[in-house]
Amino acid sequence: MGLIKKCAATTNAELGHLDGAIARAIEGAAGEVVDGKWDDQFVLDIYQTGSGTSTNMNTNEVVARRATELLEGDGSVHPNDHVNFGQSSNDTIPTAIHISARVVIEEELLPALAHMHGALADKAAAFDGIVKSGRTHLMDATPVRLGQEFAGYARQVEKGIERVRAAGAELNELALGGTATGSGINTDPEFSPRTIARIAEATGLPFVEAADHFEAQGAKDAAVNVAGALNTVATSFMKIADDIRWLGSGPTSGLHEISLPAIQPGSSIMPGKVNPVMSEALMMVCARVMGNHTTVTVAGSRGNFELNVMMPVLAHALLESITLLSNIARAFTDRCIVGIEANEERARELLEKNPSIATALNPYIGYDEAAVVAKESAKRGVSVRQIVQERELLPEDQIDDALDVRSMTEPGLPE
Repeated sequence: MGLIKKCAATTNAELGHLDGAIARAIEGAAGEVVDGKWDDQFVLDIYQTGSGTSTNMNTNEVVARRATELLEGDGSVHPNDHVNFGQSSNDTIPTAIHISARVVIEEELLPALAHMHGALADKAAAFDGIVKSGRTHLMDATPVRLGQEFAGYARQVEKGIERVRAAGAELNELALGGTATGSGINTDPEFSPRTIARIAEATGLPFVEAADHFEAQGAKDAAVNVAGALNTVATSFMKIADDIRWLGSGPTSGLHEISLPAIQPGSSIMPGKVNPVMSEALMMVCARVMGNHTTVTVAGSRGNFELNVMMPVLAHALLESITLLSNIARAFTDRCIVGIEANEERARELLEKNPSIATALNPYIGYDEAAVVAKESAKRGVSVRQIVQERELLPEDQIDDALDVRSMTEPGLPE
């Protein structure tokens, strides 16, 4: 809001609608708002009039009061006639939502996601040689490489970056210039493009005037779309966090195919217990972001005729989700992902007992006979190899080829 008021004053002076001294005082006062100097003067609750008029007037009054002080007795600044000239709450609030969300996505979220992606990709490469049991329906399945699992997580984050970037680009259109209803009443036709150009220069982002001001003020579809992309990132994070939590479970009675870094004592009563703290923190953030997505969706749907009437809570939920995801992506990366170690011996132990390895026998002895081998392996708790040898189903050299677990992690048929 401070940035909007500052750029608006410059434009209005340029267009001859504001006295130069008053405009410079507004620029100075609004600049202090941008710097956070007067944060304690913004006293209103998020839950206010749905247009955000309360917040816009709060901004106008703080800027006007401070600008008047900067004039040092040489005139006074009016919150409406000067600070709010050429504007309305109905176009400044949606403009502020787009600017703030776009800036924090570019400066915080996308770099945090890139940081996480890089760490996951590094682990994928480091773990590529470790063959382990795959699992579907939480049950043993054909072998995979631990590196393949982490490469999948890395790709999820990479796709999340693409989704957030694409959705964020929709925020480039700003509603400024539509004033009360989208018609642009009481504003100079040059006000919007010139002011938005200044905002773009100040932020380094390609903001432009909305193609249709009625859409920009009556609807909040771009914000809902961004919230949807954030919701998808949260969904990816939930899967990744849960997988890592399961993979590290144990150490004696769980999977324990990986070891997680010890962040804090895991129990107030059980000595030496280590919990998957960061996975659980990440999962809770995901739950919050998913809830915020619902809030943004409901708020976005309240675009009654020429004005959305739930913008303050939409802004709050959207910005909170961006900040939460940015912070947890870095924390989870630095305090969990980079410290994960593979327990190769444990992975090998579980793999050797995995009856689904019998799937590789299908081309050699057929599905039905392979099923018999798998069931006997599971029943007796011995390896598939042992059952095949006992039943003399294949020559020894063919057993080696058929049960080469590394080859099972890649496409191919026996020659």
